[in-house]
Amino acid sequence: MSIRRKQDSMMMYGLCLMGLIVLVTLIGPYLVQNDPHIARMDERLLPPSWNYPLGTDHLGRCLFSRLVEGAQITLGISMLVIVTVAVIGVPLGLISGYVGGRLDAVMMRLVDGVGALPEFILAIAIAGFLGPTLLNMMLSILLVKWIGYARVVRSIVLSEKEKEYVLAARVAGSSTWTILWRHLLPQIMSPVIVLAALDVGKIILTISSLSYLGLGAQPPAPEWGAMLNDGRPYFQTVPTLMLYPGIAIMVVVISCNLIGEGLRDRLDVRNRF
Repeated sequence: MSIRRKQDSMMMYGLCLMGLIVLVTLIGPYLVQNDPHIARMDERLLPPSWNYPLGTDHLGRCLFSRLVEGAQITLGISMLVIVTVAVIGVPLGLISGYVGGRLDAVMMRLVDGVGALPEFILAIAIAGFLGPTLLNMMLSILLVKWIGYARVVRSIVLSEKEKEYVLAARVAGSSTWTILWRHLLPQIMSPVIVLAALDVGKIILTISSLSYLGLGAQPPAPEWGAMLNDGRPYFQTVPTLMLYPGIAIMVVVISCNLIGEGLRDRLDVRNRF
């Protein structure tokens, strides 16, 4: 099997895994209609059964229903964060790289200053300062993630703006707005798409980690990281309380990485990163 066929196969595996996760997320509530928030202390820590396919947690709540709703929360937040980060970072990188001068200098000093710290440590600090809520967790991730997009887009624009098609557009009298959005934006879309696909897995890990530390989703929200934290005291007696959400996080991150790697190979943007 050629390298290209192996790459395509890995991407298909990722797409199939993600499709299966999305399918279970959509139809799961109709298959098992247990409320993931209602505690039933007389049914706590039950093994898997027909009514509870994955058993119950320490408060008698259906683990399967909580995993499904947790998928909706985790995937929904990660998609919203990715879109918002791209909406912020791409225009800033375009304008900074094309206009240059003092604006570019100020932008890059800001990017360098924020990017000097590890993203996860900075997200913990921001989330801890703002307070432990889902909205504040999203804001903390947004404040550290837009930097990578702005930096990648700026570097591409710096190399593209001196090429003949941009110079021809200038000579033809095209405005800066037209050059940015009609000529330069299409050139940076492939790297941005690949970066976003690879970032989904990282953002899911960040969301789960912040929730596990108590800085994200709060009880009784069934977010996967929060479920890991809930099951931690029972790990030695009922390890499945941590095993199921841990496997869910692992499968989603692997599928996102496979899709991102496949897109990077297909769009040939490996040299951008």
